[in-house]
Amino acid sequence: MEKSNDLQVMNNSEFNLDANKEKKKEKVIVTIRNVFVYIFLTLVAIFSFFPFYWMIMTSLKSEADFRQAVPGFFPRAEFGGFQWSNYANVLAGRNSVFGQILFNTVFVGIFSTVMSLIITILTAYALARMNFSGKNILFALMLGTMMIPGEMFTVTNYITASRLGWANTYVALIVPFLVSIYYIYLLRNAFMQIPETLYKAAKVDGITDMGYLVKVMVPLTAPTLISITLLKFIGTWNSYIWPRLINKQRAWRLLSNWVSGGFTQAGSSEPSNTLKMAAACITSIPLFLLFIFFRKYIMHGVSKSGIKG
Repeated sequence: MEKSNDLQVMNNSEFNLDANKEKKKEKVIVTIRNVFVYIFLTLVAIFSFFPFYWMIMTSLKSEADFRQAVPGFFPRAEFGGFQWSNYANVLAGRNSVFGQILFNTVFVGIFSTVMSLIITILTAYALARMNFSGKNILFALMLGTMMIPGEMFTVTNYITASRLGWANTYVALIVPFLVSIYYIYLLRNAFMQIPETLYKAAKVDGITDMGYLVKVMVPLTAPTLISITLLKFIGTWNSYIWPRLINKQRAWRLLSNWVSGGFTQAGSSEPSNTLKMAAACITSIPLFLLFIFFRKYIMHGVSKSGIKG
């Protein structure tokens, strides 16, 4: 009996040693894998950020430094170093137009975002909770329009807006893009995740459909609504082709059109690429701030709305 007990103790010790070795081996493997993963993600982050870094550095160079055959990663001292005056020159050279264009962009962005959000909420609620004949067919047709290239809508919208006399007005910048099928699709999926029992309980308490929408469904889908709001505002802020097409007068365009304007060097008619980069940085700052402070709402809202359950 004593011999068998000794053998059992030895076997247990060998088993524990083998288990410890396997744990250490697994820990080393996990550590090495994590190191490679972080190295890969760091490289991807560097490559992703590099265009923005190049835009910022170019905006701080002199035009002579920018036109060198071998570009530098930093503004070089022999060409004047950092040209912080580029930003002042951009605003001063275009000051009379910049103020109007900035107002246009902010006004159109806020007004179109608010109106689009109201339309999206009401349409998504009707498709998610209300019962009427042909609802599924209508929703399928709406999704089918997402397969049509946007350029085709641009041509028809231009013809319609021109015949209605909307050129060089805020109406032409707002009305054609108030409805987004993609945003309706996101919010409809978010509404359908809300349990039906909440609606029945609300009806028992005497809450109307509109009251249930405002007091229950909208607060529960706040992340999706925030993401839709931000995406809509960013889309308006970055709009380029349509404002340039429908509004011939420069004062009725948006910031993206102002960035592509003819910035020239002081005292000459030569185009200045460094000033264009400075203008691009100025218009990009609000979008960077929005993404930094609200990125979790964008990710959470879009990812959650795409899953039904």
